[in-house]
Amino acid sequence: MLVAATFFMENLDGTIIATALPQMARSFGVHPADMSLGITAYLLTLAVFIPISGWAADRFGLRTVFGSAIAVFTAASVLCATTSTLPAFAAARVLQGIGGAMMVPVGRLAVLRATPKDGLMRAIAIITWPGLVAPVIGPPLGGFITTYSSWRWIFYLNVPLGLIGLLLTLRYVDNVREDAKRRFDFAGFVLCGVACVTLLYAMELVGRNDAPWPLVGGLVAVGVAAGVASWRHLRRAAQPVVDLSALKVKTFAVAMGGGSLFRIAISAAPFLLPLMFQVGFGMNAFDSGLLTLAVFAGNLSMKVVTTPVMRRFGFRPVLIVNGVIAALSLAAMSLLAPSTPKLVIVAVLFASGLSRSLQFTALNTLSFADVPKAQMSGASALSSTLFQMTMGVGVAIGAIALRIGEWLHGHDAHSIAPEDFGVAFLIVGFVGLVGVIDLVGLPKDAGALVSGHRKERDSRT
Repeated sequence: MLVAATFFMENLDGTIIATALPQMARSFGVHPADMSLGITAYLLTLAVFIPISGWAADRFGLRTVFGSAIAVFTAASVLCATTSTLPAFAAARVLQGIGGAMMVPVGRLAVLRATPKDGLMRAIAIITWPGLVAPVIGPPLGGFITTYSSWRWIFYLNVPLGLIGLLLTLRYVDNVREDAKRRFDFAGFVLCGVACVTLLYAMELVGRNDAPWPLVGGLVAVGVAAGVASWRHLRRAAQPVVDLSALKVKTFAVAMGGGSLFRIAISAAPFLLPLMFQVGFGMNAFDSGLLTLAVFAGNLSMKVVTTPVMRRFGFRPVLIVNGVIAALSLAAMSLLAPSTPKLVIVAVLFASGLSRSLQFTALNTLSFADVPKAQMSGASALSSTLFQMTMGVGVAIGAIALRIGEWLHGHDAHSIAPEDFGVAFLIVGFVGLVGVIDLVGLPKDAGALVSGHRKERDSRT
């Protein structure tokens, strides 16, 4: 529950400020579009520093790193709330990103090391549900706080949560060290950081209407080169900053491959839905945020039956069948229009929340189902890095898909129409559907020890 709370705090912080950007821009005296710097600085910092979370935990101990990360994140939240200029705010967001990069991966690592295989499903379910909830309730909560108070309280909310989390960490988390003498892979850290930053920033630029294409091309070239170099380095290094050996485990490799495409698809939805409701359908920010709560309701409803479903059918059938349903539910959003009854909209969003919750939890649990304890540190760091990358890429894919819709209908972003979002959701749904292909290669008994499917089948026999 402690790690789940920090996961919620980090993901909420990444989404809640979206509706507050106009008010923040007025406070800083800048154009609202310039406020994207605060979001981008945070996401890029996460992508850069997450890979070293495993090394830090092994070197300094789980409690030391986890507690320090919570303290840094909380202190940076106070700095964000008290800044008066955009550069100072961006700097505070970078510091906050450093804390977040260490906080969630190390906390999850502590849970993975302490949890037996047969309890992994329940533990992962508890940890991961905030990752689904925060992006959904972030916009309406941010809209409410911004409307009836000040945007600064968005960051002050982290203070009591951070203090409670720090006290619980000191009380309940052991300061376990796996390899205190492990050397720091500086070359791997630089190469991975350059690859993540350049590729994510290039994707973010492509989603803009005034994308500087020469710069995008240069960033992609640098990112690809750094990515290839980092892959070769990590495979050859004796003590790499991110251990890739877990990719030899079939279930982990599939969850990182096809699973990443699914996460990209569902990460695009929280970006597109508020825009569709506000810009395409003419709703205000608060009403739009309330509608997205239907996704949240679906997420929570599925949590009640996730474990029984996994025990009854096993990972492979659930991931394939539910993966198709989740992709189709995203594509179904393309059928929504301003004239669509709100009850129908709520039903579609609720169904999407059900399927994506089941898929999200199953993928995150399968990731570590067969990973040996000795490889948990590297697997956790790699998983967290890819998770953060897919969230950033998902938003960029949503923006790019919307631009494709605008281009197909022959107008620009200054006159976005509801049909543009229809094209965007079809593209996002297709991305999710492609991710299912990789899941077909899973063995029939994949993760049976964790899901309990083998025991269920034997008991019926």
